[in-house]
Amino acid sequence: MESRFNLVDEPWIPVAASGLASLRDIFRNPNYREISGNPVQKIALTKLLLAIAQAANTPANEHAWRDLGTEGLAESCLAYLDRWHDRFYLYGDQPFLQMPAIAEIPSQRFGSFIPEVATGNSTVLFQSQVEHPLDNQQKAVLLVTLMGFGMAGGSSKHNALVLTPGYTGKDNGKGRPSLNRPGPLVGYNGFLHSFLIGSSLHKTLWINLFSMEQIDGDRLYSHGVGVAPWEKMPSGEDCETARKLKRSLIGVLVPMNRFCLLADDGIRCTEGILHPLEGNPSVAIKPDGKSLLANPTIHPWRHFASLLSGEYPCQQIRNALAHDTKDPISIWSGGLKISYSSGQNFLSGSDGYAESKVRLSRNLLGTQGQQDLHSHIELLEGLGRILYSSVRAFFLELKASNPENHAKRAQEMYWELCARNTQNLFDVCALSGPDGSEIHTRKVGLRKLFADLIWQIYDVECHAGSARMLEVWAKCRPNALPILKKLFDEKTEEPCD
Repeated sequence: MESRFNLVDEPWIPVAASGLASLRDIFRNPNYREISGNPVQKIALTKLLLAIAQAANTPANEHAWRDLGTEGLAESCLAYLDRWHDRFYLYGDQPFLQMPAIAEIPSQRFGSFIPEVATGNSTVLFQSQVEHPLDNQQKAVLLVTLMGFGMAGGSSKHNALVLTPGYTGKDNGKGRPSLNRPGPLVGYNGFLHSFLIGSSLHKTLWINLFSMEQIDGDRLYSHGVGVAPWEKMPSGEDCETARKLKRSLIGVLVPMNRFCLLADDGIRCTEGILHPLEGNPSVAIKPDGKSLLANPTIHPWRHFASLLSGEYPCQQIRNALAHDTKDPISIWSGGLKISYSSGQNFLSGSDGYAESKVRLSRNLLGTQGQQDLHSHIELLEGLGRILYSSVRAFFLELKASNPENHAKRAQEMYWELCARNTQNLFDVCALSGPDGSEIHTRKVGLRKLFADLIWQIYDVECHAGSARMLEVWAKCRPNALPILKKLFDEKTEEPCD
């Protein structure tokens, strides 16, 4: 293929409400709000832009970060892109993030690397599952996404090629090539990634930029910021450059877990640098030591209180919150839930994308605001459990089949309705005022609003169509008063029902 389509000049990055933008556009236009696309694309592209920003100008400390500002960062990135312009061609002798050395590997269809696209014998249910030809813009996004979001499985024949002499990481232990392991940004079941979001894309990148002081303090990157892979590409899976990438911040942001090469009819791909599945800065760790996972049935905003308080430690959120900025910020979390079995990742019926974004008030970052948010989310969780138990009890009493399915459907409906008031919940928890004030009244009203949902859903799911059903309906009807009193230690004068 001829050397053309330079990512610095050509529009290829999807930007919300603005269409496609080139890398130069991204850092030249301060009015862009945020990256668009599905959650996986947003994560991969955000990490690429952060890697460019870190390579262009990593501030020494908080003071240097503040002096840099969004304008200084954008100017540094534009100068960096000009300096390395020839390394951002999608095709040619040094194609961006690609390995010409794997040209002998058979190419595969692009749809094989897009989770929601049905290939082979998969059943097509929706138009979105149909494979379509990709243009250069879409190929570039897919290439960046594959660096960390490659799925486990595929054909082992593509791992028969080993570029680092003596490397055994692609051996299944029986002398044969292994299947691909999942990328470090997705894991076996789909990690949930989190970032702070500014009022513009420039401010988002600035807020999420790590200083050298933070990098050294985290003690996770023995090679510091590192060298971007497009500046110095690895020659193999475990060469000296590859080992340095595994131990540097930029190498973690753009992990090159897949070695790829675009072809006319698809893409050649083999397993690349094998990163550990733990320790990514945008993935939080739960108290049990396991990484926080994406789940479409558990809206990510339900984890925001724990992320902001540090109960679920997340290096990306912690370092971003440590920056002293008065600009409006939001918190975003997203990812893809996938299933894993017999060495393969795949989408099952309950899998899919998940994402949430909520605007944050500075008051919510204080101790009282975080405690209030924790209490309200505990209330919502408790109400959801009460609804589940009540609906299940109703159908058990009637000896209906699969009472758990009815209860699960009711609970999912409850969380969908709760999600409509998420921003209101966070705004109210950020308010402070004495008892009896208008603020207190708003908080009590919000709690009653959420409590009312469980009765509304219970009445829809457990309708009383006969005298017997009416008797069971009354017996199993949910009671939210105990949990309201327990969590907020207040006497509810007006019953919520």
